[in-house]
Amino acid sequence: MAEAVPEEELTIPRAAMNKMIKEIVPSVRVANEARELILNCCSEFIHLLASEANEICTQQQKKTINAEHILGALDRLGFNDYRTDAEAVLKDCKAVAAKRRRQSTRLENLGIPEEELLRQQQELFAKAREEQAAAEQQQWLQLQAEAQMSLQQQQHGDALLNSEDGEYS
Repeated sequence: MAEAVPEEELTIPRAAMNKMIKEIVPSVRVANEARELILNCCSEFIHLLASEANEICTQQQKKTINAEHILGALDRLGFNDYRTDAEAVLKDCKAVAAKRRRQSTRLENLGIPEEELLRQQQELFAKAREEQAAAEQQQWLQLQAEAQMSLQQQQHGDALLNSEDGEYS
């Protein structure tokens, strides 16, 4: 008979919990046993809150738990004192999300259609390629001129040697 595998318990990551404890009480040393207790209490609170929010969501015949369901769960569970703080956090989260959306649509707010921006970019690339080709052509012509001068100097030097050899004969 196969043994039942215990379901993995979902908890807050220990590193995150340790960081939070350190931020809240930086001058206090917290024992490992106390850290474990805090972790378990937080996990239990989240499970209770999520279950209650799910129940509210189901009663309203909704399929997605939203912020209002969480706030309602806080009220039902007797945590009314936390509602104001939770609403403030929600407001901050919405502001951050809106800011991210605005930043991601920055191109749209330039007033220049995306097609025009693409056309301008392609023109710049074409101009850069032309400039690169012109620079390479100029370099090639310079090398050719130097090679031609070198060849002429060599031929001139050979001619001088030949003419000097001819004088002494």
